[in-house]
Order: sequence, then structure tokens, then C-alpha cells
Amino acid sequence: MRRSEAVETIDRLYDGPAPTGVGFANAHALNTASSNEVAREEFGKLLVLNDGIGVALASRLLYRWRFPDNLNGTDFVPGYLAATRRTFKIFLLGAKPGVAERAARALVPPGSRHRVVGVHHGYFPDTMDTVVTAQIKGSGADLLLVALGNPTQEIWISRNLAATGCRLAFAVGALFDFASEGVTRAPAWMQAQGLEWLFRLMQEPTRLWRRYLLGNWIFLGRVARQWWEGYRI
Repeated sequence: MRRSEAVETIDRLYDGPAPTGVGFANAHALNTASSNEVAREEFGKLLVLNDGIGVALASRLLYRWRFPDNLNGTDFVPGYLAATRRTFKIFLLGAKPGVAERAARALVPPGSRHRVVGVHHGYFPDTMDTVVTAQIKGSGADLLLVALGNPTQEIWISRNLAATGCRLAFAVGALFDFASEGVTRAPAWMQAQGLEWLFRLMQEPTRLWRRYLLGNWIFLGRVARQWWEGYRI
């Protein structure tokens, strides 16, 4: 979908019979889903949007289809908040203590029609899920932003969204870190060329080398195998 179509689709799903979870599929997320049955099953319950040059390349090779827009969560979620016809009460869940608070001020600045009604850091055990969901429900939020890392955030949304009382949730990855300025984004020209992954790798090589240097090749290998086996149009 184009960005505007995605906004309209999500707004329409908001009125549906069940709450809607939204995820973003980049090469790393799809690598994880390919090898993790639980992640694959829970990810499949979400509305999934395309994220990044790897997924775009795979689509062109396998299906001869070019995505109209790159709908990565870091850009799409703030864009959605600006473009939606709705007014939201927002809860931010995830990242290190203090990060969500700073991100909230950036994502929902003074004068915004939206309102932040609560935040909670992402460092809690699974045994506290019911406590956290009760806190979110008690806040009266209708939109939940979850930054727990992939695939934890997608699994968490799939399993817990209904209990939070929210009608919509986004799995936002590193959005809180970017919004709080804890992590610097790539220059605009690198983003436009699909090279933001390289900028992030240069920033955090120890943490991200496996995801990008190995993961990207694993992803391309899977795509090549599917193409060779005829899983294409």
C-alpha cells in the first residue's frame, strides 16, 4: 500500500470487531519468523507492513512487484499520528527506564490533539504481563506503542492486546530510542538510498554485526533459494 492507503486502512480497521496489531517486516524480522515457529504464528496475526530495502528487493525478485512506499515503523508511526482522522489516548510500553517518557514528549508535543496517558519501561518478566496490561487498561488508552524488540514485541501484542483495552497497537522497534534522541538516525540521503542499516551498524557494530552482516546474507540466500525452487511469479 501507499502510505496514505495504509493510514486509511488502519483507521478503518479501528472500527472493526477486534483490536488491530500492526507490525513491520524487515529482513531481520522475516529471518526470525522463518526460524521461530512461535514468532511466525504470532506475527501472522498482525497487519504487517513492508520495511526496508531487503524486503523491497525480495518482492521485486520473487513477484516482480515494487512496493509503492517504504513503510518502516520509525517514519510511519509519527506520520500516522499526524495523518489519522482520529484523536488518540496513547500508552508507550518498552525501552529502558526513562526513554519512553522522553519519546512521549517528542511524539506527542504540547498542542497535539493526541494525549499520552501512560508509559512503562520494557524491562519486566513475562510473569508481570497481567500487571502491565491492567495498568494500560486502567489508563484508558486506545492506542498502544510497543518497543520490546523483535520478535518479543510482536508476540506480546498478539497475546496481550485484547487485555489492554486498546483498539490499536504498533510494534515500533527502536522508535523510542530515535524519538528520545538516545540513538541518532542516519542522514536523509542514506535513508533515501535504503542504507540506514549501514549507519546503525557503524553506530553499534558489536551489537548489530550479526543481524546485518550475517542476517542480510541469510535473508538474501533464502530469497535466492525460493526463486530457484520456483516460488515466484
